[in-house]
Amino acid sequence: MTQPTRRHLLQTGLAAAVSQALPIDASAQSPAAEPRFAPQVGPWRSFEISTTITVADVKGATQLWLPVPDLSTDFQQSLDNSWTSNASTARLVADPKRGVRMLHAEFPATVAAPTITLTSRVQTRNRAVGWSKPALVKEDPAVLKAHLGPTELQPVDGIVLKTALAATRGAKTDVDKVQALYDWVVANSYRDPKTRGCGTGDIKAMLETGNLSGKCADLNALFVGLCRSVGVPARDVYGLRLVPSAFGYRELGGNPANLKGAQHCRAEVFLRQYGWVAMDPADVLKVMRQEKPEWIKDVKHPLIAPVNKALFGSWEGNWVGWNTAHDISLPGSVSKQTLPFLMYPQGQNDSGRFDELAPDTFKYNISAKELTT
Repeated sequence: MTQPTRRHLLQTGLAAAVSQALPIDASAQSPAAEPRFAPQVGPWRSFEISTTITVADVKGATQLWLPVPDLSTDFQQSLDNSWTSNASTARLVADPKRGVRMLHAEFPATVAAPTITLTSRVQTRNRAVGWSKPALVKEDPAVLKAHLGPTELQPVDGIVLKTALAATRGAKTDVDKVQALYDWVVANSYRDPKTRGCGTGDIKAMLETGNLSGKCADLNALFVGLCRSVGVPARDVYGLRLVPSAFGYRELGGNPANLKGAQHCRAEVFLRQYGWVAMDPADVLKVMRQEKPEWIKDVKHPLIAPVNKALFGSWEGNWVGWNTAHDISLPGSVSKQTLPFLMYPQGQNDSGRFDELAPDTFKYNISAKELTT
């Protein structure tokens, strides 16, 4: 058997950014008391995320692809990635068109039990837009153009454009348009707990069938596609919840010991006077449907109102973003079919492609721990 190998990549210039972690606010009141949810920009928190895959169904040569944190922004610093594996090769690669980085491991058929553990270190912090302090923000025109165009599952014409125009009728500014579309998604769509994984984000099918249910990759994709169709740059941000929410909302956090089902897609819009602004109508809908046993359908409900208000412009930093790309090609894959997004581990061997939405069958586990030094 090939001996375990280890590679280590440290992004230049980021090590100096390490600062004290922000502890979870133990005094945060629970939603049952006086609900509040108001993330504000604060100190950085440091996390170590581990993904371990042990392939059980070994048939011929095996390939694995693991998402890595690929964002360095004012709310996240992706520091480094390291791994141990019995693969013949394991290295960081990128989708040729989108540039999204991932760890790619290859195992020959002679390896009886392919295994790999990826460890990523990141820093995150809360983000919140300063609505009272507008200032012209410049962005690369090519970046803005890319986030106005269609993807395979998110067209920006036809029924998407028709829906967006109706929802934004009377809106005069981009902020007005975004607010109208955010409110429209919250009012007209809903979370379906039975949707597999995070959904697929096929917004044309959602609108054509009138079935506006799903999970975060459906609901935030709907919001993003609607924004793009009326000229507001927008993007999905695919990632993972890491630890519980400091504000007491069960559904807005993750269990760090077991994050196999903690994948979560957020959204951003670009507003010229504010830059990229955090959005997450899907999490509003999640709290409405799942925070309590009963489905809360009134956005003005005291449990829902703080979340609805805050997630228009802010995020809590208990989450890591992998990437913002769509229509991903896996380097080295025998399949030419693209992925709508890369948020889960991927794998394939002679038995075919592994089911990334079945971690117990695929045999992977994800965990995180917060670093205090």
